[in-house]
This record gives sequence, structure tokens and C-alpha cells, in this order.
Amino acid sequence: MQNNKNYQKYLEIELENVKKFRKKPKLLLHACCGPCFTIPHEILKDYFEITILYNNSNIYPKAEHDRRLEELKKYLSELGSDIKVIEVPYDNETYNLDLEPYKDEKEGHNRCRVCFNKRLKEGFEYASNHNFDYYGTVMTISRYKNAQDINKIGETLQKDYPTVKWLYADFKKNNGYEKSLLIIKEHEMYFQEYCGCKYSYEKYLEKSKK
Repeated sequence: MQNNKNYQKYLEIELENVKKFRKKPKLLLHACCGPCFTIPHEILKDYFEITILYNNSNIYPKAEHDRRLEELKKYLSELGSDIKVIEVPYDNETYNLDLEPYKDEKEGHNRCRVCFNKRLKEGFEYASNHNFDYYGTVMTISRYKNAQDINKIGETLQKDYPTVKWLYADFKKNNGYEKSLLIIKEHEMYFQEYCGCKYSYEKYLEKSKK
């Protein structure tokens, strides 16, 4: 059995390296919602020039996709932040073509890994084409997201984008998730009750009827 890596320790080491830079490196940070952005932002803001990439066509329905985006923007506004948000056009129908073969799987398995890979690859392409130094995601803050899977995918994709460095992280470590709940409560943020895709949405509806 392979031991899990402590990717938050990897991040801490990288942040020590970044301190030595003459100016803040440019980080493209994938964000899926406001709540998941809270602690990653707190940790990274003093080290990087951050731009957010909101590429989340997995989220269903569109109203939910838009609500999560608006909540993210609202949080940035309340912080007085000038962080730019890059919005990728929503296309759930096309996005789900690759997820459909795994529709009957439980959350956390192949469907999720395919979803992670699709969004992270799209982010690497954007980061590479727009001269970002680093690329990462906030998703590891979630208790329901496998940080081992996410970081292994990021590490593999990085090989195809040599000018962009993958930012390892596991933001749920060091009570990151619990700390995020305090910020969510303080800002009265909308906190979604399912991951995002239509398959997790359907499971959520089934449970809510019981």
C-alpha cells in the first residue's frame, strides 16, 4: 500500500522558495466557489500575484454555476480585493460527454478524476498561453475531494506545460476546512450542499426527499 504524500508540506516548502523571489510570481488559481477560495487565499495572498480561473462547466444546473460565481465575486468585493476573475463560458452538455460513462459511480472515483483532469488541463493551457509562473486549485480544501488524486493529476499534466509550475497543496490540512467554516459564517456565504455535477446533484435530490 502506497503512503499518501503530505502535499501541504510540499506547499510550505514552495512558499519558502517563493520568498526568495524579487517579485511575486504570477499564479493562476482555479476556484470552484467562494467557500473553497477562503483559506487558499489567506495562505497564498502574500506570496503570489493571484488571478482566479473560474472554469466550472461541470456544475449543474447553470443557475447553481452562476450563484457560486457571484458568491465568489461578492466575497472578493467584501475583502476589497482587486483579484481578476477569468470566466470560461459555461457548456455543461459538452462537458458531460466525458463524464457520462461513469454516471453510475459513487462520488470520489473515476468520474471525479476525469472531471479534475478536464478542468486542470484547461487551466494549464490558459496558464501556459498567458505566461503564468504557477497554476493550482483550491479544490483540496474540501473534505470530499481527494488531494492525492488532484495533485497526481496536476503533476502529470505539468509535464506537458514546462513553463508552468504546478502548485502542490492540501488546504484541508492544519484545520483548513474548519477555519474556512468560520470565514463562511462571518461573511454569511452561500454554502452548497453537493459537489457540483448533475450526477451529484441527482444524488443530492434523492437524499433530500428521504
